[in-house]
Amino acid sequence: MILKPFIGRVYELEKLKALQRRIIPSLVVVKGRRRIGKSRLIAEFASSSPQNTFWSFAGLAPQEGMTAHTQIDYFASQLASLLHLPPVPFRDWTDALEHLSLHLKKGDIVLFDEISWMGFKDPSFIPRLKAWWDKQHIPIIVVFCGSVSTWIEENILKGTAFFGRITLTMTLEPLSIPDSAHLLKIIGFQGSIYDTYKLLGVMGGVPSYLELVNPGMTADAVIKQLCFDKDGLLVSEFGFIFHDLFNGKGSAYKKIVVALKDEAKTLADIRHEIDFAHSGKLSQLMDHLIVAGFVKKQHLWSFKTAKPLKQSLYRICDPYMRFYLKIIEPLRATIDVGSFDDPPLSQLPGFDAHMGLQFEYLLLQNRPLLLKFLGISTSDVVCDGPYRQTKTASSQGCQIDYLVQTKTNNLFVCEFKFKRRELGVDIIDSMKNKISALKVPKGYAAVPVLFHSGGASSAVETNGYFYRVIDIADFLDVGR
Repeated sequence: MILKPFIGRVYELEKLKALQRRIIPSLVVVKGRRRIGKSRLIAEFASSSPQNTFWSFAGLAPQEGMTAHTQIDYFASQLASLLHLPPVPFRDWTDALEHLSLHLKKGDIVLFDEISWMGFKDPSFIPRLKAWWDKQHIPIIVVFCGSVSTWIEENILKGTAFFGRITLTMTLEPLSIPDSAHLLKIIGFQGSIYDTYKLLGVMGGVPSYLELVNPGMTADAVIKQLCFDKDGLLVSEFGFIFHDLFNGKGSAYKKIVVALKDEAKTLADIRHEIDFAHSGKLSQLMDHLIVAGFVKKQHLWSFKTAKPLKQSLYRICDPYMRFYLKIIEPLRATIDVGSFDDPPLSQLPGFDAHMGLQFEYLLLQNRPLLLKFLGISTSDVVCDGPYRQTKTASSQGCQIDYLVQTKTNNLFVCEFKFKRRELGVDIIDSMKNKISALKVPKGYAAVPVLFHSGGASSAVETNGYFYRVIDIADFLDVGR
């Protein structure tokens, strides 16, 4: 029985339910970062069809001394539990999967969760799984699911074994801001709008993190408990992420994200900072981090041609990962011995400034919401994203939190401000300076927009300078 609240994922559930109308088998691949709710989504989908059996199998997390047959034996024990029978020893994966087939019927849903763990020691796993799938004829839905997205990409999505056989692929993104806020509300959290955003700025829209929130605590107390207590889940989580993703060989990947913890950088910037040899290997590592959902590649573009420039920026796109690297890791020695002296979070060096950047990362995760409040249809967007103009002999350098170029030659220049206090008219001068530095082509208009959390003075609201002054408090109730 599913006891935890299930929020969001409406689009994904609709896509899955559409497969139930097919008269042939369906093969689904669901990937996404650790704790994003992949297996929970499939369980929720299965619960909407109680007349069909839900066969859920999970791989065992790799450990030293584990053999290929350990995974087969674990599969056997799970199958026996579902059938309420003693375990049957299987010779290999073919034997195990054929035994499962004896019990499948029309409409059944079969989940292979953490599939990379099932096959990480057995080179015959993929060909045996492929041979089993090719024998399926009744309309069942089989789901391959896992957090190690690079393994799924290489062995399932881009591998030859399942080429042309996959019916549906889904990458689960973090919950949107309104869905995340709704989950916190259902849990019982009663903090202010500012405190809600503070939690989301640390945890992003990761459901399993948000479900850890104790409704009887303030946001600061929750963050201290999860991030600064030696047994706090978000203290150890970073290590588990890298161990799971890269089989314990994550040192090179960690160097990359550490290099990105302060700001977005080009590939050349990253190579120089971590002293990486000139080869294609770094690009491959970056691709792995992108597929895993922790880094985003942002193409810089020409306003005139709307085509990507040669340079691209890479940035951490996961709020928790950045918070860990900037705030938690520097204090690990103190945290690990239980000696964190519990100062107010606001007294941690640079904490408020860090939270401003966390807020920026959170908003960038919610592009559809930003466009909705800007009144811009996605079909009208030419290019959008954080924007950096490099300083040259003929132009100043400038950084834009979020810039949207539309087909009507408008450049919406968006500023994000996460403050508890009301913004004064100085924000107008600051924005004017930024836009004056931006090289705006002839015939284009730079349109200033302000997203804020702590209110804007009446002078800002009535001045007429900003195209829109958007209070992000309004984000929390979208669709409710």
